[in-house]
Amino acid sequence: MARFVDRAARARVRGAVTSSTPVPGGCPPAVELRDVHKHFGQVAAVAGVSLDVQPGEVVAYLGPNGAGKTTTIDMILGLARPSSGTVAVFGLDPTVAVRRGLVSALMQGGGLLKDLTVAETLQYTSHLFPSTRPVAEVMQRAGIVAIADRRVGRCSGGEQQRLRFAMALLPDPKLLLLDEPTQGMDVEARRGFWAAIRQDASAGRTIVFATHYLEEADAYADRIVLLRKGRIVADGTAAEVKAMAAGRTVRATLPGADRAELTRLLGTDVEVRGDTIIVHTPNADDVARKLLNETAAFDLEITARGLEDAFVALTAEPTDLPLADVTYGGGAQ
Repeated sequence: MARFVDRAARARVRGAVTSSTPVPGGCPPAVELRDVHKHFGQVAAVAGVSLDVQPGEVVAYLGPNGAGKTTTIDMILGLARPSSGTVAVFGLDPTVAVRRGLVSALMQGGGLLKDLTVAETLQYTSHLFPSTRPVAEVMQRAGIVAIADRRVGRCSGGEQQRLRFAMALLPDPKLLLLDEPTQGMDVEARRGFWAAIRQDASAGRTIVFATHYLEEADAYADRIVLLRKGRIVADGTAAEVKAMAAGRTVRATLPGADRAELTRLLGTDVEVRGDTIIVHTPNADDVARKLLNETAAFDLEITARGLEDAFVALTAEPTDLPLADVTYGGGAQ
């Protein structure tokens, strides 16, 4: 984080204001991307992303490795420039927004001096901004008061990540970008971290985060944006994104189940785990009817497929569907 702050603080201001689509009331979006492309040689890391994030939203920005998440975050932070298209943060060029302390970030790693204590690290970082919240306050918010005098090199991975969170909070940013924010944290630390994030969001701070913990996106995001190969393939609430993964799961108890026989009966593949059978199908009612009427199955339940199922279905390599056919809501093709 310190390395990011130093780079951003020294960045040359390239235009104070960019064109922006205001929301009702005259406030521009917290983040606005318009047909953004980013190429590295012949590789298209981002391939035509258009996205608005409104002030106060908590948005999960998800996708498999190589989907373009980190590249997009770098462009929002002003650490990279788009090959084409425009990026604005509160209507400003990203480098201007960073210089004004409007945006901050918690990255996966780097930027920490191992020989400084936790408190010294925060005190040093505070001098990189025109004004900051008190160091004691951000330590309290990040849950690291007890380790204030510990050298960074002796902190666990989760403790170092919470230190980065405190560093990101120093300028009291209006937009907070999080890249794998809970990596290395234990369960209790993760719970405390997300409680603090939700409290910040309720006070009006905008949060955009990338994570491999899909349960965090499901539980804490107001909105989920899915990327595949640099393109948005889904954009909506967790419930809306889950609904895009066709089908539901039928689970029942059937002692002595014969997998091959059940597959022939139901016309779809069946998973057998001891006395439990599991069927993923778009025809859940028909499967349930056959199980109850033509087998000895009992304790049957039907559930909607989860966010992990939707993630796999929407970000996997397409087979017979073109990319545009799986795009949802405000996502760009």
